[in-house]
Amino acid sequence: MARRALHGQISLLTMQLLSGPWPARATWALLPVLLGPALSDALGGHSLAVARTGSVLAWGTWVGGLVAVLLPTTVSLTALRIAAPAALAAANWAALADDPGAMDAMAVAGAALAVVAAFSPLTGDVFVNGSSYGDERRLPLRVPGALLFGPVPLAAVAALAGPIAGPLLLAAQQWVPGAIVLAVGLPVAAVAVRALHGLARRWVVLVPAGLVLHDQHALTEAVLFPRRTIGRLGPAAIDEAMEALDLTQRSFGLALELVLDEPTVLSPRRPDKTVQVTSVERLLFTPTRPGAVLREAAGRRLPVA
Repeated sequence: MARRALHGQISLLTMQLLSGPWPARATWALLPVLLGPALSDALGGHSLAVARTGSVLAWGTWVGGLVAVLLPTTVSLTALRIAAPAALAAANWAALADDPGAMDAMAVAGAALAVVAAFSPLTGDVFVNGSSYGDERRLPLRVPGALLFGPVPLAAVAALAGPIAGPLLLAAQQWVPGAIVLAVGLPVAAVAVRALHGLARRWVVLVPAGLVLHDQHALTEAVLFPRRTIGRLGPAAIDEAMEALDLTQRSFGLALELVLDEPTVLSPRRPDKTVQVTSVERLLFTPTRPGAVLREAAGRRLPVA
């Protein structure tokens, strides 16, 4: 019995470590060891000024990411999910700058693991709850499907291109191109970061009063569905989904259906930016972890089926 209890405690501890912020922290902390040598060799083929500027940018990005993983909030999640792909891009550049070897392979693998950890739904869950208030549980929503193929990757590139390329061009004494890249790239980066952060601030919130849907991409304002009005929360049935208001925005993954006992007024966001108030009794949304939403709702005694 004691051995079984010990195994159970070890399993529980392992699950807590894997589902918390530690995978993101561990993979990010190891980046200087895995990526540093390869990046140093790649920068060594350039002028001293460029090498030093690249080193400062790399260390600055890593320190910023370290602060983000140590202080999990929604802002930190956005910072981490911008910095991690930048590390992967740097690792691939370092590998292609010379004949790839074992050191380059380790750098790419380490950066890839950092990206996986940063974009894990478990990481997103922990980080968005770092900004929660009181007795509420926030669970992130999936990114709209159409944004994954173009807008999101382009915004990530825009967030990094100017702040990185501008200083490197100036260090290479390319004064005019460097100044132009900085003048154009910094405002563009600010807009891109704001857009990416908006995607991170979309969630379903379980509160003592009921359930809140906070999605500025689908709704003009957050909506509270009081506990007394909720008839059922569960996986969306294909034959019933046509009758519900679709707020999934074609996100990939399992959609949940919220069935209400009485109509609730809300204002879906429209492409033409006009405001239209509608009354609904069924609606669909797509969280990153639908099972976690249902478990949390059941724990709060909401009708789950």
